[in-house]
Amino acid sequence: MDCLETRTLVLMGILIDPPLWPAHGTFFSHLVSDTSLAELHDFAAVQGLPQRAFDRDHYDVPRERYAQLVADGALEVTANELVKALISSGLRVPAKYRPEKLNVILARRWARTMPPEPALGRQLLSLWSQEHRHYHDRVHLLSTLEAIDWLSKGLVNGQELMLLQLAAWFHDAVYEATAEDEAKSAILARERLNGILSEEAVAKVSQLILLTAGHNPQESDKLGRIFCDADLEVLARPAPAYQRYADAIYCEYAHYAKTDLAKGRIRILGSLLDKPAIYSTERGAERWEAAARANLSAEIDLLKTWL
Repeated sequence: MDCLETRTLVLMGILIDPPLWPAHGTFFSHLVSDTSLAELHDFAAVQGLPQRAFDRDHYDVPRERYAQLVADGALEVTANELVKALISSGLRVPAKYRPEKLNVILARRWARTMPPEPALGRQLLSLWSQEHRHYHDRVHLLSTLEAIDWLSKGLVNGQELMLLQLAAWFHDAVYEATAEDEAKSAILARERLNGILSEEAVAKVSQLILLTAGHNPQESDKLGRIFCDADLEVLARPAPAYQRYADAIYCEYAHYAKTDLAKGRIRILGSLLDKPAIYSTERGAERWEAAARANLSAEIDLLKTWL
């Protein structure tokens, strides 16, 4: 199954800002959608824009194309309005999540977590950079680390924060889109951290990783609740950003038949919706619960049309 086949088109929200950005002897505009990347790519294809003009969340288009794009439906907005719309949609890719920035930011984070082990950090970063990853990649790693920062602030000590951060670094270090990924990642953590941390600390990191197979931490497990909520932060993003996440998941499972992918995905999402609460921390539940439930329900409705 081609992972692009899963995209859906919503006919609204193509925006373009004035051609103010100099490059290559001309000036460029930014063409975006505040609804979905699918809509943006479809509009660009109709207009004959080359794929190389796409840059993560927008197309760079020369001013010579501006009038025709507007005539064909792109809405003229100011540069500030375009950025605000893109941020509000959740489709904006901040500079820190761009490939040229990610390795530097993550390397600095690792250095703060385990200063004596730079080689281990490089090994993990290499695993997270594998080409077959579409969602479970360096952006997911950084997003998880950032969610841990917010969820744990004022609630954990330095040792506990280190364990949470190590669990994040290892939790999808092995990713082959199989049911064994969590177990293999936990094994890798135990192998690499043995002799560096105490047996108790290594066991805790391993236990946190294994929790992500079902996201069912015990009420008494403070670190487990924080870590599971951080891993599920993506479920509560604005609908267009959630769609981008779902499309990336479909790409990772493109080796499955579309109906089998839908059945498995419906089962996973349904198990989350069946829980009294998806998020088990007070902060996570207050900020993310309602949006996550809406996103999961909408995706299940879409997946049912594949069956």
